[in-house]
Amino acid sequence: MLQTPSGGARSGAAAAGGGLMSIGAVLNALRDEFPEVTISKIRFLESEGLVEPQRTPSGYRKFSAGDVERLAHVLRMQRDHYLPLKVIREHLDAMERGEAVQLPLVGRQRTGEDVLEPLERPTVARIGRAALLVAADIAEGDLEEWESYGLIAPLEDGAYDSEAVTVASLIAELGRFGIEPRHLRVMKAAADREAGLVDQVVAPLKRHRNPQTRAHAEARAKELAALTVKLHAALVQIALGVRLP
Repeated sequence: MLQTPSGGARSGAAAAGGGLMSIGAVLNALRDEFPEVTISKIRFLESEGLVEPQRTPSGYRKFSAGDVERLAHVLRMQRDHYLPLKVIREHLDAMERGEAVQLPLVGRQRTGEDVLEPLERPTVARIGRAALLVAADIAEGDLEEWESYGLIAPLEDGAYDSEAVTVASLIAELGRFGIEPRHLRVMKAAADREAGLVDQVVAPLKRHRNPQTRAHAEARAKELAALTVKLHAALVQIALGVRLP
């Protein structure tokens, strides 16, 4: 079994009594340490071969405690080191074979020699363009196209919000189903409208002179954002007439 540092995922798995867990239970176990993780993210990591849950006869996913630990380790390596999924997969596979391996660094070619250089971790939840390309495992041309459609945009200083990694990974995943960036503009427009609604609700608190009140506004905005995401997902499922496991 993969050995990982102690964290929310390990405690959540232990709470399950060592039995198999549904994808919803896995989500709850991981969220203590990774509050931004979603069921879509877990499915995406499964599609990339990072975890292989069991399936019931009816097709529902069932995760073991080891699966949850592996997912937590993947999420840590993405969050803390911005490694591409291919590198993470190779690293974890080597660990499970019992090989003594060091945390891989992202390298580049220089004068015919491999020069290993760790990516600088962004501050204040920001990430540079080169780091974004590596973390999302995408090409420069892909990012330029997505920017032209307004799906991803740099901040004023040229860096990106760290959430851009998730956005880029999801756009790439949708592309495998034939959904092109131009098709996603309607989603971006809907997200902007939802963000505007949340901002309208918390705006009075954000303008308050009391720092504690402004901090409360930020917490309230996060709570409202989470609720709008859940509502949006539920409405899409209803419109499509599907039930996700």
